[in-house]
Amino acid sequence: MNLNQATIYCGKTEETAEFLKKLGLVLIVDSLPRYARFECPDGESTLSLQHDENAVVSNNIVLYFECADLDGEVERLRSVGLKFDEDPTDRPWLWRQAYLKDPNGNKICLFHAGDNRKNPPWRVK
Repeated sequence: MNLNQATIYCGKTEETAEFLKKLGLVLIVDSLPRYARFECPDGESTLSLQHDENAVVSNNIVLYFECADLDGEVERLRSVGLKFDEDPTDRPWLWRQAYLKDPNGNKICLFHAGDNRKNPPWRVK
């Protein structure tokens, strides 16, 4: 089994689509303002937006995007106007992470973990 796609139900589909383009995702289905689907530039995963004026942001889910050069990517995104809630920070679980929110308030984590993403020293064998 492989995770193919996640869908965000939101009231701000057009603003969120622009946000995702700035992150580097590639628009592959454009039915805005009702729906849009994006492909991640690396790998096969997709992320879609579905308009729902009554969508509620709970921040119970965080979307994680791995970056080979996290600090460089954060600087690039700042240069195109994105604001970060938390600068890149080394974590005890051996990931370096930075946080921002999409236009709906959904939490986004950009990170670099390298081999520790799936194989930390404490991984269950």
